[in-house]
Amino acid sequence: MAKTKSVYYCTECGYQSTKWLGRCPSCQEWGTFEEEVALPKELQKQFHSSSSSGNLGEKVKALSEVTMESSERYTTSMGEFDRVLGGGLLQGEVVLLTGNPGIGKSTLLLQVASCYTEYGDVIYISGEESPSQIKNRSERLGIDEKGLLLFTETDILSIYEYLLKKKPKVVMIDSIQTIYNSALDSISGTPTQIRECTLKIIELAKTYGISFFVVGHITKDGKVAGPKILEHMVDAVFNFEGEEGLYYRILRSTKNRFGSTNELAVFSMEEDGMKEIKNSSEYFLSEREEKNIGSMVVPILEGTKVFLLELQSLLTDVSIGIPKRVVQGYDRNRLQILIAIAERKLYLPLGMKDVFINVPGGLNISDPAADLALLISMLSAYHSVEISQKIAAIGELGLRGEIRKVFFIEKRLRELEKLGFKGVYVPEANRKELEKKQYHFCGKLDAYFVLQELLERIKEGR
Repeated sequence: MAKTKSVYYCTECGYQSTKWLGRCPSCQEWGTFEEEVALPKELQKQFHSSSSSGNLGEKVKALSEVTMESSERYTTSMGEFDRVLGGGLLQGEVVLLTGNPGIGKSTLLLQVASCYTEYGDVIYISGEESPSQIKNRSERLGIDEKGLLLFTETDILSIYEYLLKKKPKVVMIDSIQTIYNSALDSISGTPTQIRECTLKIIELAKTYGISFFVVGHITKDGKVAGPKILEHMVDAVFNFEGEEGLYYRILRSTKNRFGSTNELAVFSMEEDGMKEIKNSSEYFLSEREEKNIGSMVVPILEGTKVFLLELQSLLTDVSIGIPKRVVQGYDRNRLQILIAIAERKLYLPLGMKDVFINVPGGLNISDPAADLALLISMLSAYHSVEISQKIAAIGELGLRGEIRKVFFIEKRLRELEKLGFKGVYVPEANRKELEKKQYHFCGKLDAYFVLQELLERIKEGR
């Protein structure tokens, strides 16, 4: 019997050590090491026998000799889902889908699986639910495709053997934490089991052209349960997000080897399944008055799509103690920088004000082009000046008070035109660029280079 020994893995980056360490020397994170039983060399050779020295010569080719294969993309009836994928699911692609429990991952995958049946057999492998439970959900969703097969198995060796015989087009695994390798002396869900099972899945995908959707649970702080290296192994990582109590869901792409990253799609959770929201900008801007104080619209870029979001600001006098900075949907550190710019360049005494910032809809803004819109909303709240809700603002702010150029300005303006906006604040550099390209916005373009000009305009109430 081969002897086993314990090793320690960093759950963040996969760094391996023979002893426990308080801080990972690779990713510098604290308290991330977990003990595991290392695989004996005999088992390692058994699991990875495909890379034996007998066929290494066939794998080495000159770059000029490599031929490109035209890969087919599988599409669904949900155009927003296909857009996040990069135009559809590629043959042999492995996609990791994460999200909170009960967010709707299984519901979405079952709907997607029914669409892929037109290309061939689709197998739904569940380690958490029985066939009757899945059938109950499919009846609620109105799904009854003959090409959709259910397979309740948790041993990756049995799954591997069956998929080799069946060779389906697409496979759904729900979830990777329930799958285990019976040859390993560890329970399912451990980093070793997750890593070895994922390697088997990738081997099937790349060798036989089978596409996989793998569901991964997340921890309480929103990270994938298991080693961070799992995200590096797959081709794409999608996060399924949603606020508790709200009916909408957001599918966000954080990694995609065959498409644009940071793509975002919005779905609504209905009784008969997930429904895509095509005009998401109109959805986020609903229930707004014609004029508001402390409110400004900004077109942000998520991947290749533009979303129109509202930024709300509320300023109150400090009653006692340290001023509050309450932020929802915006970077708190970025807000502190904007407050410092407003105090230094616009002489706005915000040091004795409680500042409350909110982005309705639940989206988190990371686009620096939202700086100008947030500052205008704070100026509007401070001076109690109403701003027309048919006016937007685009611009990044520098520490010297300059309004810097933003990218993809034309795409942002086209989205504003679509929803009938009458004007927009833009950086001076962007206005000159638009004039050279002879692009004409249907509304009015107000360009500024420094914040002092903007302040005078806000005070005038225009």
